[in-house]
Amino acid sequence: MEKQIAVVTGSSSGFGLLTSLELAKSGFRVIATMRDVNKSINLMDHAKTLGVEERIQIVELDVSSNVSINNWKSYMEGLGRIDVLVNNAGFAGAGFVEEVPIDEYRRQFETNVFGVIAVTQAVLPLMRLQHSGKIINLSSISGKIGFPGLSPYITSKHAIEGWSESLRLEMKPFGIEVILVEPGSYQTNIWSTGKQVTEASLKVDSPYYETMKKLEHHIEKGMSNFWDPSEVARLIAVIAKRKNTKLRYMVGKGVKVAVFLKIILPWKCWERLFLKQLKG
Repeated sequence: MEKQIAVVTGSSSGFGLLTSLELAKSGFRVIATMRDVNKSINLMDHAKTLGVEERIQIVELDVSSNVSINNWKSYMEGLGRIDVLVNNAGFAGAGFVEEVPIDEYRRQFETNVFGVIAVTQAVLPLMRLQHSGKIINLSSISGKIGFPGLSPYITSKHAIEGWSESLRLEMKPFGIEVILVEPGSYQTNIWSTGKQVTEASLKVDSPYYETMKKLEHHIEKGMSNFWDPSEVARLIAVIAKRKNTKLRYMVGKGVKVAVFLKIILPWKCWERLFLKQLKG
């Protein structure tokens, strides 16, 4: 039987890189897409070490560019089939609402939301004709729980949650599975080099400057306790091969407990506990 084909967006680092490797190890032919193919060196070095470099193909794709999406769509149609799509590409926009320009919210959504939708729309006709396929969307605990100072990222992940629910209901009759993977805190570059804080909230004269510094300190302090991101990649590889899937897979230390508490506690209690933790 011909190898199944998996597409992973944002494969140059983090979850995307690790997921590409895990899928290749699991026997998939992996189309590892990234905006800058010059950043594929790390991925391919790891692939060679694992002996799976022949199963990984690097393809340029900027999910926020219509031109790039159309070029990639033509390439993908030439493949004839797509069995798994992992929507991973994204970044974390940060800053306080009053100070975040609308254009920065739009840029966040262009990648984290509209990019996901555009790539998925390109894949759906192939999967529908196959009457099979899996679309795995990388969400986050941030898609379930709000956090101050990160509203662009939080909002984009909440949007992906609702959109994925709708898409799953639409595609079930066609044999296509839509899955949300919701990681907690992991050691990826999205909270270091990948976090993009709006300029105004970094200025000393900002009314939110001290709070922003405390929030950044809170995130940095917790990084030593962040879990190994390979756990998420391994989960995605398992889901990719699983016949029957559920909509949501929460993964990470304390994630299920946090979401459960938010559901059952009155908002005032939740708010008090949350803000107390930030001060700690």
